[in-house]
Amino acid sequence: MLELSKPSSGGRSVEIRQIYYSDETRLQLDPGFIPLDNCGERPDWREYWPIRKFLLGHALDENTLYGFFSPKFGQKTTLRSSAVNAFIASVQSDADVISFSPFFDQSAIYLNTFEQAATNQPGIWPVFEQSVALIAPGIDAHAVPMDSRHSIFCNYFVATPAFWRRWLEMCETLFAIAETGNSALSGQLNAPAVYGRDFAPSKVFIIERVVSLLLAAEPHWRVKQYDPIQLPMSGSMVSPYPVDLSVLDALKTAAIETGRASYLQIFLQIRETLIQTARRARNAAAPQA
Repeated sequence: MLELSKPSSGGRSVEIRQIYYSDETRLQLDPGFIPLDNCGERPDWREYWPIRKFLLGHALDENTLYGFFSPKFGQKTTLRSSAVNAFIASVQSDADVISFSPFFDQSAIYLNTFEQAATNQPGIWPVFEQSVALIAPGIDAHAVPMDSRHSIFCNYFVATPAFWRRWLEMCETLFAIAETGNSALSGQLNAPAVYGRDFAPSKVFIIERVVSLLLAAEPHWRVKQYDPIQLPMSGSMVSPYPVDLSVLDALKTAAIETGRASYLQIFLQIRETLIQTARRARNAAAPQA
């Protein structure tokens, strides 16, 4: 039976929609989530288009948490809707955002989600720099630390209407620029960036990072996250080192909470040591020619 909503321990309802864009992806949906049809609609915006369409077209209930997951949510997190709902029910009712982000290795090893993307999408820094300066003045995309509370990949989170409205406000600023097509930033947002073995518009990668930017720039938002170490890692060469990754994450947390640069200096030192260790292990395991 389709679960349209489920109350949390704080008396709030939960509505999680799962996006599909073809008959094939519809078959991947978790029956405990609400299907959200995006067939044939603006694939250049990926998941942002159906999320935007819903948020602009519906009056949100202030006593409901909303989420919008891609069809690969189960594959990337190994979580079913029952586990998602159970965790939400266990969270205190004052949380603004509840995260189910996988890939702890990717969030821990990098200073922030922008550095993470720039490593995988070469040449994307200029669009990040200009976009962040526009929607979060005063934040340096190269320097702002993000720990596991802030680092959310794939938009795998549920949130209050207030948070979604603020998120949409920031995204719409970039959306308007990308759609007009008459500025340098517009060209950068629409330019292709490497995405695995394919390409995707750069705007997709900045939109996916708006949630992390918002949480880092406006610390009054209260976040609870599903234990990221219990979720799949990305398979990177540092994935086999959860203890070291946890130390890196804790150092970023300490830097954020205290404002002390010394924690980030230690973070950089330990990160370099971990990368060297992981690289040696990978090379040792590689078949000899």
